[in-house]
Amino acid sequence: MLSTFVNIVHIFVCLVLMFVVLLQQGKGGGMGSAFGGASAQVFGGSGAGNILTRATAICAGIFMLTSVTLAYMSSSGDRALRSKVAEEQTKVKDRGTKREKSDATPATSGSAGTMPMNAPAPSGSAPASPAP
Repeated sequence: MLSTFVNIVHIFVCLVLMFVVLLQQGKGGGMGSAFGGASAQVFGGSGAGNILTRATAICAGIFMLTSVTLAYMSSSGDRALRSKVAEEQTKVKDRGTKREKSDATPATSGSAGTMPMNAPAPSGSAPASPAP
């Protein structure tokens, strides 16, 4: 949830930062010369540069903050993955070690294929097979 919100803010700030940088005046005339001489009073001079410079600094700061936040959130997932892999490796390593025998013997399954070799014959008579 938080990651989605930070991603949205990051993309929005990125777009605003690109727009603000493209609007800044160059070494020549700036925004005043882009719209003609009539708008030179509104956009020209140091007024537009000052506002755009501040907007650029604010957007750049937010952009860096969201970048660091996203990087931290991404690396926290890596740490969780690394700890899970280490846990699985210890389980695999423990499987190969010799366990101590306990006094209780494990119960065997009651399947027909596991009868002991010296089991007594079942009681009752078996049907006699006809002689050829």
